[in-house]
Amino acid sequence: MIKKGTFLVLALMVLTSCVSPKVYKDLEAKYADLKSENRKLSTDNEALKSAKTAAENELKQLQSVYDEAVSQRDKLQSEYNATKASLDNLKASYDALEKNSSAAIAANSQKNRELLARLEAKEQALAAENQRLEKLKKELEDRSNRVAELEKVISDKDAAMTALKNAISKALTDFEGKGLTVEQRDGKVYVSMENKLLFESGSWAVGSEGRRAVQQLGNVLGDNPDIAVLIEGHTDNVPYQGSGQLSGNWDLSTKRATAIVNILRENAFINPENLTAAGRGEFAPVATNSTSEGRAKNRRIEVILTPKLDELSKLLNEN
Repeated sequence: MIKKGTFLVLALMVLTSCVSPKVYKDLEAKYADLKSENRKLSTDNEALKSAKTAAENELKQLQSVYDEAVSQRDKLQSEYNATKASLDNLKASYDALEKNSSAAIAANSQKNRELLARLEAKEQALAAENQRLEKLKKELEDRSNRVAELEKVISDKDAAMTALKNAISKALTDFEGKGLTVEQRDGKVYVSMENKLLFESGSWAVGSEGRRAVQQLGNVLGDNPDIAVLIEGHTDNVPYQGSGQLSGNWDLSTKRATAIVNILRENAFINPENLTAAGRGEFAPVATNSTSEGRAKNRRIEVILTPKLDELSKLLNEN
């Protein structure tokens, strides 16, 4: 962590010496925004997972309480039945003694009153337990429905992202084997395009073939307005050797990501509020930088598509 902090300080010192204060502040603000956006997405994802886990745990607890209440109700019912049987026997005995002894009748009358009082108490306890059982059953049903709603929304989002991934794969079929891949993981769709498809070395101008690929991707995104689109630029670890408007790999990766955003903005059906450009420089490699093949894979644009979770947030905020 200290080494990383030292590296960032040195990087900032180098950037400060190479660019004007205004440009540096702009880049610093953009970097802070991207970090904030990344933290927000990570926090939202963890919050949703925690909420689902909490709901499932509450469901298990309610199921346990419900089962215990059913057992208690059955026990009270059994005691009630036994008490009623004793009362019936006593009444039969009372009827027999009534013919023979007034004293015995008085004694049995007292026992009869005691049993009636016990029976009434058991009836009241059984009624209260049945009422509590109905309340628990209702709570259990509500929790079950809530969990089912959450699971359905999550399932629908996953299905929508799968459909989106398939639509993108179909739209970009012409570019298979040209440094383009489409993957779905962790509820998101990742479209990765190596720089050989998009840019010349050291340039952020998108070539005709790359522009066509981005436009075809934009056609699919235009049909999916509820998708957040993060465009990340990545480089290898070879230091930028050029001069002029670029200050280094991080600057180059940011300009390349912005170039992709600008092409997507040409599509009137894509809401600009859904688009975010980010430069990651050399700090998120997907392969080793010790080989030319690995460096080629690291020089890429990644388009990360995330479903908006407004419906899930609404469910989680409901009482």
